Amino acid sequence: MARLCACLAATTGQARAHLDAMGAALGPGHTPAGVPGAEVSLLTGETGHAEGPFTAYGRTAVGEVTLHNRPVLLAALAERSAPPPPGCPDGELLLRCWALLGDAGVAQAEGMFVLAVLDGQDLVLIRDHVGARTLFYARADGAWAASTSLRALRRWPALGTSMNLSAVRSFLTFAYLPGEETLLTGVRELLPGRVLRLHRDGTSTETVHWEPRERIEQPAPEDPTGHVLELRALLERATASRLPVAEPAAVLLSGGIDSSLVTALAAKLHSHPVHTYSISFGDDLPNELGYSGLVATHCHTRHQVLNVSGEAVAARLAEAAALLDSPVGDPLTVPNLMLAEAVAADGASVVLNGEGGDPVFGGPKNLPMLVQEMHRTPGAPWDEDRATAYLRSYRKCWTDLPDLLTAPALAALRDALPLERHVAPYLTADGGGPYRMGHLLNQLLHCNLRTKGAHHILTKVERLTSSQGVEGRSPLFDRSVVDHAFATPPVFKLRGTAEKWILKEAVRDLLPDTVVDRPKSGMRVPVQQWLTGPLRDLGQDLLLGPTSRQRGLFRPETVRAWLRGDGALLPRQGGKLWLVLTLELWLRSYDV
Repeated sequence: MARLCACLAATTGQARAHLDAMGAALGPGHTPAGVPGAEVSLLTGETGHAEGPFTAYGRTAVGEVTLHNRPVLLAALAERSAPPPPGCPDGELLLRCWALLGDAGVAQAEGMFVLAVLDGQDLVLIRDHVGARTLFYARADGAWAASTSLRALRRWPALGTSMNLSAVRSFLTFAYLPGEETLLTGVRELLPGRVLRLHRDGTSTETVHWEPRERIEQPAPEDPTGHVLELRALLERATASRLPVAEPAAVLLSGGIDSSLVTALAAKLHSHPVHTYSISFGDDLPNELGYSGLVATHCHTRHQVLNVSGEAVAARLAEAAALLDSPVGDPLTVPNLMLAEAVAADGASVVLNGEGGDPVFGGPKNLPMLVQEMHRTPGAPWDEDRATAYLRSYRKCWTDLPDLLTAPALAALRDALPLERHVAPYLTADGGGPYRMGHLLNQLLHCNLRTKGAHHILTKVERLTSSQGVEGRSPLFDRSVVDHAFATPPVFKLRGTAEKWILKEAVRDLLPDTVVDRPKSGMRVPVQQWLTGPLRDLGQDLLLGPTSRQRGLFRPETVRAWLRGDGALLPRQGGKLWLVLTLELWLRSYDV
């Protein structure tokens, strides 16, 4: 297990010194012939799926690459009379496709991948369509460095990075970081679907190999049958291509429609048994165990329910935060880690999940925005533009920032770029750009996919599962499935009061109606109980202790009020305090 790193400097010695400082395992053969100052390597001390270096057509690369459509790429190379050697690893196959076919070769790939390529005098960074794997980059001391490990760039002395206050504000607003910025100054995240070319002179050029497009036929058909049948075929192909070879299939099963349909498809398509895993926080809380148990029985899976106590969450919250390159203010982080451990303990190398249904097909989190649009009165004193309303709909700490952050922190943020910039480009049909969506529902889904999908859902899945040597795979984020969703008339996604209608219809024959037609309820996570119980002392020590005070980020009086559970913030007080605690643990883990 390893992560990757790469460097482009003035000399080979400088590049090697930079990578060595980051913890790279340098060895022979990492530098392309005739290209001084260019190095790629692996970080063997960190959990991940990096391999390499690979060399093809005068280019050298390292990557974390898992491809789900190798036959398609092999056929594309065969058409160019350039078949790869037998047994070519996925990273080398992707390198060959890009070297011969350019961005179009990457666009044909389906999978989870990042690739760092030394191409002549440039360092080229490539990330998959939806952001299933993550890549960071920075420039310092006349050199470029890139890595799938943010911690490696934190160790780079030449960079001398520190806390990025603008990113702190973004995290407290979204509960994740929604774009290129990271919590480390000078370090940026490569966006999904991009190819970034870093030049020796410090400049860069970026191209887009894939972005979802709205391709709705006009007039929209009244009969949805064709769209439903096509989606079913795509779902089957996406699931089948992600099933493991010659071992049982593991699926994380919450009991909602998304994980249930992945379970049903796996049971239908896999020639080996299917093992399903759910979590419970105790019988006294609302949960979906009745539904997950029903699905497991219906699909004949071997089902395991993992009981998660508040004490276990308190004991392992710091560990889970340290595994993430960017913090995620999701109280399910520790339970997700424990699920990954249970899957690994059963010997599985792959675990499927139902992530992606809401951001791709339209879950209930879009409803406040749709209602706001219905009742909006442009020009009225209470009116808000879409981007501002979108930030408010998150209901995190955005409106609390004046009371939560200290006066020096607020002063430092006075000239910061507005938070709306992260979402505004997706929420308008104006501007004439090729990726603008015309329908409001599609604009919301596009925004959800490119923000929460890439920077919260997928990165959390990848980092936590890879920490246990397991690959987490998400069929509903398949590129063809996403393309189909944006070619589907919005009325087939939100049909009356039925959310994700077409997704449900595509699998109705595989699941009981009780599961397909149930309203979305979600699992009740007992955050407030944890914060007033097992996490009470930890929260007090961390948020009011000398380290946090010295950082000067949060107002102690506000933190005390939140820790007491003062009623002004209820019922969201627990979730807001969770964000602050998660951020503090992450900053300590990275010594920021």
